[in-house]
Amino acid sequence: MAEAVLIDLFGLKLNSQKNCHQALLKTLNSIRNHHSAKAKFLCIMCCSNISCDHDNCELETSNGLSTLLREFETVSNPSMAASLYTIKQKIDEKNLSSIKVIVPAHRKTIMKAFIDQLFTDVYNFEFEDLEMTLRGGLLKQSTETNTITAQEQEAIRNEIETYLRSLPALKGELTIITSPLISDIFIHGFTTRAGGISYIPTLSSFNLFSSSKRRDPKVVVQENLRRLGNAAGFNAKKFYRIKTDHANDVWIMGRKEPESYDGITTNQRGVTIAALGADCIPIVFADPVKKACGVAHSGWRGTLLGIATATVNAMVAEYGCSLEDIIVVLGPSVGPCCFTLPRESAKAFHNLDPGCVQRLDSPNPHVDIRKATRILLERGGILPQNIQDQNQDLSLCTSCHPDKFFSHIRDGLNFGTQIGFISIRE
Repeated sequence: MAEAVLIDLFGLKLNSQKNCHQALLKTLNSIRNHHSAKAKFLCIMCCSNISCDHDNCELETSNGLSTLLREFETVSNPSMAASLYTIKQKIDEKNLSSIKVIVPAHRKTIMKAFIDQLFTDVYNFEFEDLEMTLRGGLLKQSTETNTITAQEQEAIRNEIETYLRSLPALKGELTIITSPLISDIFIHGFTTRAGGISYIPTLSSFNLFSSSKRRDPKVVVQENLRRLGNAAGFNAKKFYRIKTDHANDVWIMGRKEPESYDGITTNQRGVTIAALGADCIPIVFADPVKKACGVAHSGWRGTLLGIATATVNAMVAEYGCSLEDIIVVLGPSVGPCCFTLPRESAKAFHNLDPGCVQRLDSPNPHVDIRKATRILLERGGILPQNIQDQNQDLSLCTSCHPDKFFSHIRDGLNFGTQIGFISIRE
């Protein structure tokens, strides 16, 4: 049984005949009686201009209908995108995922197209035809179509994008942390959680990654990214993020893209590359001499596997970079205060350097992945003064600062994601 029921009356037009209201009253009564015992949310979606053929006919004043409508939540808006996004927020507030949509047959394909963009695989949708038998018709029905045109798809995308652009930023102003070590020939930075439109608490507000396991759809993440591009000065349409595998593979841009990789390098101007982070370290690399750059995602496994040095090695091999010219900046990550590993895994960090581990004799020692990354970079030939892993913002523990950063450790599976990014100015 559905947890939420949405009745689509968008674009409904009533005529002044009494039986018009009777048909709607009968239909809504039937839906309420069938679903009210189990469903936690009953909602009517309609256009803000629900109207009648006769000027004096109003939905709210029809006999018996006004009382019934109080048992449904009504979302009224001239935009389909705005209405569905508002309904999504209400569904998410109640943490519901099983949704029945009762929709006129001729609108089902359009409704599915909107839902595909605004919802993720977290939600389970079931569709049922809205039938209101009436001479003269409550809705001018047309036959159901299983496809929509490319032009209609584009119009839906534009409507959604336009609406999302109109939404205010949440949790304060967009903030970008930068490093003075990186030359102005690069655009770079590390994001915080402020300034985006993602509203789900653990994803709010500047989440920059969407997956089938999270409630933030790609269109919302894309709007957050668009705002970041405008603020930082890069083209969000030429943006590439790593495909995390918690290993040490590096994609050298221009070569065939692997299925997964935790590092990217490039010397192409105007292309922005990014590493994700939500406790793992997003790392940015820059060589102002050869005008090449890179990013890496370094969790504890990737750290031990040497993803940071693998990214450095790729820059040296591909672009002729010299080790003494490469600048490396470690973005915000979890600190040893909040990160533990089972003793057997922690031993590998202790073997690297005893200073990377606290309380090795405990079942779950505390591990410092930032210190381990610096040690590996220095052993790989990066000059100590060319590595930045400490400053007021970069060295803050992501788990300890929920006001500034997302954290998998703190927030669980439905965690948000910040990024480290870099590009070579055009």
